Amino acid sequence: MIVALAGAAFGYNQYQWSQVSSAPCPSCVAAANGAPYNVLLIGSDSRAGESAAQAQQFGSTAQTPGQRSDTIKIVHVDPQAGTAKLLSIPRDTYVQLSGLPAGTGLSTDNKINSAFNNGPNGLITTIENTFGIPITHYININFFGVQDAVNALGGISLNFPYPVRDDDNGNNNSGLSITTAGCQVLNGAQALALSRSRYYQYYANGSWHPDGTADLGRITRQNVVISAVLNKAKSTYNPLRLNTLLSSMVHDFSKDDGLTEGDLYSLVERYHAFGGSSLQTFTLPTSPATTSGGSSVEVVDQPAAQQMLTEFLGTS
Repeated sequence: MIVALAGAAFGYNQYQWSQVSSAPCPSCVAAANGAPYNVLLIGSDSRAGESAAQAQQFGSTAQTPGQRSDTIKIVHVDPQAGTAKLLSIPRDTYVQLSGLPAGTGLSTDNKINSAFNNGPNGLITTIENTFGIPITHYININFFGVQDAVNALGGISLNFPYPVRDDDNGNNNSGLSITTAGCQVLNGAQALALSRSRYYQYYANGSWHPDGTADLGRITRQNVVISAVLNKAKSTYNPLRLNTLLSSMVHDFSKDDGLTEGDLYSLVERYHAFGGSSLQTFTLPTSPATTSGGSSVEVVDQPAAQQMLTEFLGTS
C-alpha cells in the first residue's frame, strides 16, 4: 500500500510538472557540471487571460497589451559551496536593450523591464550584455502566481507595525490596504498588492506618511512575501494542501525547457535560494534620473555596481 501510494503521488507530481509551459532558451548559457550558474526569476505584468474584475484589481479597466518584467531577480548558485545569492534589479534601470526584434518599436536605450516585451530572450540577452551575468535558466511567473500560491496555502502571516496602503496621488494602484497594525493573515490578493506596491504609505501619529523608497522598498517587500510563501509551504505537511498549491500554480509560471523538477527542488531545499536568514541578498545600486524625453528612470551607479556584482558572482 505504501509503495502504491508513493507511486501514485510521484505520478501525480510528474503529471502536474508536465503541465508547466516550457520553451527553448537560445540565449541561455549552459554551465559546466558543478560550476556556478545563474537563474533569472521574472515577475511578469502580462494581463493575458485576466477578467474585467482582475484588470480592475491590477489597476486598469481593460487588458494591457504586451508584457514587461515587473520583477527581475537573479539567483547565483554555487553547487560546490552549496550556497545561493539573490540579486534584485530595479525594473526602471535605464540600459541599452539587446536581442529585441527591430520591429518592436523599442529604442535601444530604455528601462530594462521593456526588454521582456517579446519574451525572456531579450531580457536575458540585455542582462548578459549589460552586466556580464550569464543566465543558465529562467522562471517566469505572472500576476496570478503569487495570488494563487498564497490562497492555496491558506494565507501567509506578516507583521505590520502600522496600517499601510498604496497611494499614488489618491490612486491605490496595487490595491494594498491593511487597516490595523499587528500580525495579519494575508490572502492572495493582499499579498500580491503588497508585492506590487510602489507608493507605500504607513499611518502613524495621526497621519499617512510615504516611506519614500519607491521601487527599492518594493523589492524588499517582494523578498519578504517570497520568504513567507516558501516558509509556509515548507511547514505545511498536509498532502492535499500541497497538491492544491502545485495544481494552482502550474499555469501561472513558465520556464526554459532545460530546467528540471530536480533543479527547482534544489533551489528551494538544498541552496535555500528563496528565503531564510542565510540567503545573501543584493540590490543593484542605482540613482533616480530623468531622460531627455521626461521619463523617470534609475541609472546604474558606478563603480559601486561593478563592486557589488563582483561580490555577487564571487569573481575577482
